[in-house]
Amino acid sequence: MARRSFNVFSLSFLDVMACGLGATILFLMIISSQVRLKAERASAELLAEAGSLEQEVRDARSNLARLQASPVPSPEQAAAQIEKLRQQIADMRAKVAAQPADSVAEKESPEQLRADVQRLEEGLSRLSASQQKSGSGARVRSFTGDGNRQYLTGMQMGGKRVVILVDASSSMLARTYVNVVRYRAMPDARKRKAPKWRQVVAAVDWLTTQIEPGARFQVYVFNEQAQSVIPGSDGDWLEAGALEQAVKELRKVVPDKGTSLANAFAALRELRPAPDNIYLLTDGLPTQGKQAPGSVTQVKPAQRASFFNQAVRELPDRVPVNVLLYPMDGDPDAAGFFWRLAIATRGSFLTPSRDWP
Repeated sequence: MARRSFNVFSLSFLDVMACGLGATILFLMIISSQVRLKAERASAELLAEAGSLEQEVRDARSNLARLQASPVPSPEQAAAQIEKLRQQIADMRAKVAAQPADSVAEKESPEQLRADVQRLEEGLSRLSASQQKSGSGARVRSFTGDGNRQYLTGMQMGGKRVVILVDASSSMLARTYVNVVRYRAMPDARKRKAPKWRQVVAAVDWLTTQIEPGARFQVYVFNEQAQSVIPGSDGDWLEAGALEQAVKELRKVVPDKGTSLANAFAALRELRPAPDNIYLLTDGLPTQGKQAPGSVTQVKPAQRASFFNQAVRELPDRVPVNVLLYPMDGDPDAAGFFWRLAIATRGSFLTPSRDWP
């Protein structure tokens, strides 16, 4: 009997292959549809979440616009309202006194007047309390910046004896040494308009608006030496009424020479009583100690660190130092040193953005 030949490509084998291929295609189609459904569902959820966030943003903008549009009465306006209420109360009391006591027909009128007087007195009490509460936060000066960047988050404000210590060395003219050299060759009027220095002056202008009525202050500038911006007031505390003059005098200062932080801190020891809050505006580690170097040499990072440590020893005891650092290219160690100083004195440390205030 002849053996039957075997063919691997028989009809049965092709059926099996076709079935397997069909099953694979069906499996892929099912997976693809599931993936598409999940993607559509996720897309719908993301769109819903995005819509919710957009609504929150619109609500926040609406609230912000409403708050900005709401008038905030000044202390003078509040005082005028109080005086107006007092006059109304006096008029009401005069009308009550003028009513005949034995008139039954007009008995309701005095009672109504007395109720009006009581209502006005309650309103006067609330307004007086509100003025007293906001009086502690009232400011001697105001500052209007560009846009909404009229704030400084994290800075510790307040104090009864406040010192604003401003670095007025040559490096405050620019953020790079190349541009500093360029500005040093320019006239004084051009130096005062240097963007970095103008930002520092604007920051001082803003800080003075945070000084509370009744507090005393000083604004010192320093390079190789330190002195008050108001001539003849070194070592003396100034009343808040001199804030405007201090800012005007600061605008006349021309950054120049090196930086002696030791002499700046030593000058603060002459103030009696000692300050209870210090704002330091600078851009880097000092370039000299108490004495200027005998010759012009390049100051190495280790020397600048040594000058900084010498300066810290001159600082009055137990006074918080709040540092506003305007970083200088080529001085990467400054941020760490001044941050540690702020932490050690229970102050604060900030590097303002270039568009503040």
